[in-house]
Amino acid sequence: MKIALLGYGRMGKEIEKIALQRGHEIIIKTSGKEEYDINNADIAIDFSIPDSAYKNISNCINNNVPIISGTTGWLDKYNDIVELCHKEKGAFIYASNFSLGVNVFFELNNQLAKMMNTLHQYDVSIEEIHHTKKLDTPSGTAITLAEGIIENTNKNNWELGSKTNTDSIAISAIRTPDVPGTHTVTYASEVDTIDIKHTAHNRQGFALGAVIAAEWLVNKTGVYTMRDVLNLG
Repeated sequence: MKIALLGYGRMGKEIEKIALQRGHEIIIKTSGKEEYDINNADIAIDFSIPDSAYKNISNCINNNVPIISGTTGWLDKYNDIVELCHKEKGAFIYASNFSLGVNVFFELNNQLAKMMNTLHQYDVSIEEIHHTKKLDTPSGTAITLAEGIIENTNKNNWELGSKTNTDSIAISAIRTPDVPGTHTVTYASEVDTIDIKHTAHNRQGFALGAVIAAEWLVNKTGVYTMRDVLNLG
């Protein structure tokens, strides 16, 4: 594939390494603000910044280039992108985290939430730990975990820090140097605690998942998720 990398920071560089190892060609590398011609790309991978993501994604869809995005912080416009993708018969995947292991973790989180829904003596919380250069707080992965719990329990929202009511999920966000990402979901009662945890050792897992998603999306139309890519439905 001829890949356009829209966002050439640390994740973009990791994606480049994996893509080249898998026999692909990188034809565009941009920080997301420069002008570029997307038309020669078979697919685009967007790991830019929130202010650039919407423009990058809509530009690809309007030019019939499939695109996957792992940029967080722009999702107030997600429904607009979905509508555009259907209108233009484009192809699009957004994921808060492309790691194969994290997406299995999302499924475990959903199943555990279903099992814990009637056990009201347990209080659920989420902790996420990332490197100090991460731009968004809490992480998109933590928000996805919270949304999975909300979908499968009587919780109705999440709050960063201490929660203000019993129907909320408290998310704590810790920033420390050189941590790719650690997420823990905890159900605690007076008598015991249940934890599920995912620890990333490096960024290679995120990059591999993004390239696999790109390989899967080529020659498709529609809006998909990593559940479709990994056949987790």
